[in-house]
Amino acid sequence: MDRRSLLRTAAVAGSTAALGGSLWRTAAVAAPAQPGSGPYGPLGPADANGIRLPAGFTSTVIARTGRKVGATGYTWHPAPDGGACFATEDGGWIYVSNSEVSPGGAGAVRFGAGGDIAGAHRILDGTRLNCAGGSTPWETWLSCEETDRGAVYETDPWGREAARRRPAMGLFKHEAAAADPVREAVYLTEDEPDGCLYRFRPSTWGDLSAGRLEVLTTGSGTSGPVGWAAVPDPAARRTRTRRQVAAAKHFDGGEGCHYAAGNCWFTSKGDNRVWQLDCAANTLELVYDDDLVPQGEDAPLSGVDNLTGSVSGDLFVAEDGGNMEICLITPQAVVAPFLRVEGQGGSEITGPAFSPDGKRLYFSSQRGIGGRSSDGITYEVSGPFRGR
Repeated sequence: MDRRSLLRTAAVAGSTAALGGSLWRTAAVAAPAQPGSGPYGPLGPADANGIRLPAGFTSTVIARTGRKVGATGYTWHPAPDGGACFATEDGGWIYVSNSEVSPGGAGAVRFGAGGDIAGAHRILDGTRLNCAGGSTPWETWLSCEETDRGAVYETDPWGREAARRRPAMGLFKHEAAAADPVREAVYLTEDEPDGCLYRFRPSTWGDLSAGRLEVLTTGSGTSGPVGWAAVPDPAARRTRTRRQVAAAKHFDGGEGCHYAAGNCWFTSKGDNRVWQLDCAANTLELVYDDDLVPQGEDAPLSGVDNLTGSVSGDLFVAEDGGNMEICLITPQAVVAPFLRVEGQGGSEITGPAFSPDGKRLYFSSQRGIGGRSSDGITYEVSGPFRGR
């Protein structure tokens, strides 16, 4: 049995292994985060790549749209979006990245054990507006179409197996996905002004071809107990999925989604909020809301979008707009900037993901300096990231 089969077997058996760098081990924050001093100190001046970072951190450009990746023959895709990292057998890793254009798809960069670029390849073609997504415990990448009646495509980060469309996970304006190996479910966000949070429960864990799509139900408040109800028609043949269950809770533009340590964090861009779902207790809490920042203080995080977690328990949230920052929210409920991209106001930050060892952070400026999908830039940041 090869390594991929072993991983799939472990996942089906209920493994609680970390998912693509999601190594959280701390409890959720107890109250909405407030501005404060971050653990890495203030941002320094912009470096040669136009990125402001704390002391001790450096940035590198690993790919640009329309150009060959490193010394490989692979051309990097336009509008790089959601991404994740996967460990490889030789001690290296793969960073996958979606392409939010039509036709879209996804590509990948492979790194050696020392962090050098060892290759690049395509993993998905012929799809539309591939925005965010998520990794699975059996090491596949779920690439999500952010378009009406869009689908989830399960892809192989190594590029060895053909991508598979997963319509049982619902046909709607997909944004991100996060797998929960304990409850054997995949959480899904929806980028609509009245979008929902969904939970897909496969008939067999490890096989996303069939299962039950459910939608989160609760009252109108921002916290408290939640429930789940089956979506009668995931294919949305007559009625959109978000309108099929009267008790469904609606979120203003669902964006990033990240699971770790029994919790699912997700963002809603319309009201600039970060949410936490306690997956075991079935309770919902508000982690961050820019409207709850004390009067007279600037909200450091605006335009919430993709997000990921670090080994230290910090949540890293990318901005779509705002002042082009990745901000972090600590387990102590402090929100502070971690980096800022200067001179790219017509872009957005996408695809934050840590290498498997937690020492390198990857992300993209989707439209780069020129503000066009053909100007995308993908970066790596390394430095003294906090450990466990």
